[in-house]
This record gives sequence, C-alpha cells and structure tokens, in this order.
Amino acid sequence: MNGKVIGIGIMVIALIAGASLYYLQVYHYYAKVETPDAVELVSVVTGEPEEIIADDITAIDATSSPIRYRACFDTPMSHAMLTETYELADGATPLTAPDWFDCFDATEIGAGLEDGTALAFLGGKNIEYGVDRIVVIFEDGRGYVWQQLNDCGQRAYDGTAVGPECPARPTESN
Repeated sequence: MNGKVIGIGIMVIALIAGASLYYLQVYHYYAKVETPDAVELVSVVTGEPEEIIADDITAIDATSSPIRYRACFDTPMSHAMLTETYELADGATPLTAPDWFDCFDATEIGAGLEDGTALAFLGGKNIEYGVDRIVVIFEDGRGYVWQQLNDCGQRAYDGTAVGPECPARPTESN
C-alpha cells in the first residue's frame, strides 16, 4: 500500500512539474511589447541599420533569452527596392513562436524562404553578443522579425573557440 501511495505521489509531482515547465516556457516568460521598436534593415551603403516603412507592428519578447523576440508587420516596400538598398541575410532559419502569437508561423516563413516568395534581410548585427536580428519580407508585404545566433554566437555558446574574426565578448559588471 505504501508503495502505491509513494508512486502516485511521484507521478502527481512529475505532472505538476511538467505542466509548470510548459506554462513557464510558453506563456510566463513572453510578453507583448506595448510599443515595438521600428523595423530596421542594414544598409548596403553604410552598414548601419535604417528604419523602413512598417505598419501594424505586433511583437513579443522575453527577458530570459536574447533570441525570444518575434514581430509581425506589413510594409509597402517592394522586393526590388529592398534588395538594392539593404543587406540580405544568409542562413536565416525562422524560430518558432508560442501558439498564442498566431501572426508568426515559422513553418510558413521557412517555406517562403525556400521557394523564394520571401527574402531575409539583416536587421541588425550583434543586437546582443552573438545575436543578429533577421527581417523576412514576403512579396505581398507581410514581414516578420526574429533574433538568431550568428556564427560567433554559435561558437561562443557551444564552447568552440571563437577566433579573431569575432568581436570581444563584453564583460559583465555586477
């Protein structure tokens, strides 16, 4: 009898812990951004981010990780104009968003990048150490933003030597 009670107790605790972990990852840490930043793309001329025309910006973010930012927007700017003016991003891989942030569909964005109906631009270099902002714009003007690890970030976080081509990692002050 005591073994059954202990077994049931362990299962109940595991269920509560699992549900809590799910809630924290999907709901608790994310928050809607009340006043989202302007959408910016890195200019091919200056190498600096420049604001683009963007309407209906909706964004979420979390303080727990620099790669949890997601945003959706609309723009009247054409692919032809964008590709002549702003840097394209190599290796853009959309990161998933919580189901409740329904304007951001990583599967659809990935398919658009593969079939060429969407183009990925660099929105900012090293937003935080090793993290770049990626902006994807579809031919119909729908746009999406997320942050992903760049090459230096990948190497820094997986323990590989970063090498001289990466900027020095900022020191943290306590």
